[in-house]
Amino acid sequence: MKILIRLPNWLGDVVMSTAFVAAVKQLYPDAQIDVIIKKELSNMAPLIPGINQVYPFSKQEYNGLTGVYRFGKKLRPQHYDLFFNLPQSLSSLVMAKATSAKKRIGFGKEGGFFLLSNSYKKPANLHRVDEYVSLLEQFTGKTIAHKQVTLKAERTTPKQPNRVLINFNSEASSRRMPLDKGRALLNKLTATFSNTTFCLIGSTKEAVFVSQFIIGSENSDRLENYAGKTDLPGLCSLMAQSAAVLTTDSGPAHLANSVGAPVIALFGAGNEHNTAPYNKQNLTILRYGKLTCEPCVRNTCKLYGVPKCMELLDELQIINALSLYINHA
Repeated sequence: MKILIRLPNWLGDVVMSTAFVAAVKQLYPDAQIDVIIKKELSNMAPLIPGINQVYPFSKQEYNGLTGVYRFGKKLRPQHYDLFFNLPQSLSSLVMAKATSAKKRIGFGKEGGFFLLSNSYKKPANLHRVDEYVSLLEQFTGKTIAHKQVTLKAERTTPKQPNRVLINFNSEASSRRMPLDKGRALLNKLTATFSNTTFCLIGSTKEAVFVSQFIIGSENSDRLENYAGKTDLPGLCSLMAQSAAVLTTDSGPAHLANSVGAPVIALFGAGNEHNTAPYNKQNLTILRYGKLTCEPCVRNTCKLYGVPKCMELLDELQIINALSLYINHA
């Protein structure tokens, strides 16, 4: 049997979909499992266990619905038996139809009822991991008891007990660490953990934003800017070899969790019941929790401009959570 999975488009969602890939492998152990993934994220596909072939998809190269259809049509000669569609977009449904896979399975939205052969209702208020896996459960009629999010990180050096990675970034400004709060937090962290180096991570486009936290900070000799200096596989290795990862609600939170790194995740606008890192071991979720607007799930803060839910995070709670891993690393 040949199975093709259209993976989601965002970093965190791709990481969360690894539980779905594992569940497919569990129910179809002898199947060839291939994936379609956004080109910008394609270098992390080899880290997902159980995958045979990877098809990177670029919106720039295959623009619009006609481009998407052309991309899907290219895969027809592969004669896929099953196509599982995880993104809920019209373009991904058109792609599914174009492959001519025998069965095209997804959640019924945006015309899914005629582009999919098997269309199911998306369950409400589930964690994203459980939501993805429910698609497989509805299709097969079987229950997946054990779900785990996993990426294979290459461990090239021993664990660094005195290195903590920090991610203050997010695509949504409502989940991003405000500059003044971040600087104040870094000052407290470097003062409290005098033998620890804090490495701030991020993409190339986030490097300037990240550098602003370091400028003017106390003990800046123990703050390092790693933004733009690692690719996704390299970042996974760095995470797996660090004492802990302190991060906002974002893709890197899921990356760290998937490779077994201790994670302290700081939540503001996002809803941790739906999008927190999934594996519960070595995971601490922190939020302020006293504002009536929490969690608003908006990408921008309509009430305060700068997200007050992030500004009011308890720094002592963060220090206490980190101390579990730094002191005993």
